[in-house]
Amino acid sequence: MSEPPGEAAERRVAGLPPEAAAGLATRYRRVMAAVADAARGAGRDPAELTTIVVTKFHPAALVQELHALGHRDVGENRHQEAAAKAGVLAGLDLRWHFIGQLQSNKARAVTGYARTIHSLDRDSVRAALAGSEVAAFIQVNLTDDPGRGGVDPAELAGFAERVLATDGIELRGLMAVAGLGAEPAAEFARVRELRDRVLLPVAPAATALSMGMSGDFAAAIAEGATHLRIGTAITGNRPPAA
Repeated sequence: MSEPPGEAAERRVAGLPPEAAAGLATRYRRVMAAVADAARGAGRDPAELTTIVVTKFHPAALVQELHALGHRDVGENRHQEAAAKAGVLAGLDLRWHFIGQLQSNKARAVTGYARTIHSLDRDSVRAALAGSEVAAFIQVNLTDDPGRGGVDPAELAGFAERVLATDGIELRGLMAVAGLGAEPAAEFARVRELRDRVLLPVAPAATALSMGMSGDFAAAIAEGATHLRIGTAITGNRPPAA
């Protein structure tokens, strides 16, 4: 009798070396404890937070080890890499989040494994996702550089209305990245203000905030983040390029 494809795929993933697995476990527990402490320090319940471990450039074996530690939410930035990992780990009950800039010609393919997209910022991508049954955050550009990903805050309300009118997209809230050299707390306070003043009057259910990374998650939690995107603090440094 043949085995289920997912189980067969899972067994093809070689585990991390013991030393690497031990280091990952130590960093993971330390960061998760710090997240919980920051939540309680802000008067919040740690259970309100979803920590997404960003695993870009790391092997599927690292994701498999995170699963063994009890973690389920994983983030990826590049479609080709994400699709390969999701395919080989199909037997695991992981929740994949796509957090990188999304190209419209790859948007539908991403929904084949990711159920949440954190970087919705263009009408071409919105149209490509129509009918796909995916949750999405609108990414807001906090800089003056139009080349950076994200919707201009002045255009947020109109874009949100178009997302709401698009069949198959569940609008969850806003996503943002603190600008280089900017004060994270002020940046995150601005995102929260945009949610409250601009987004919620248009989309009352879109209360979530995807913000905060390895170096600034405590500030994000204090400003109401619901989804954290943490990479190197948990995964360690990126492996050298092949």
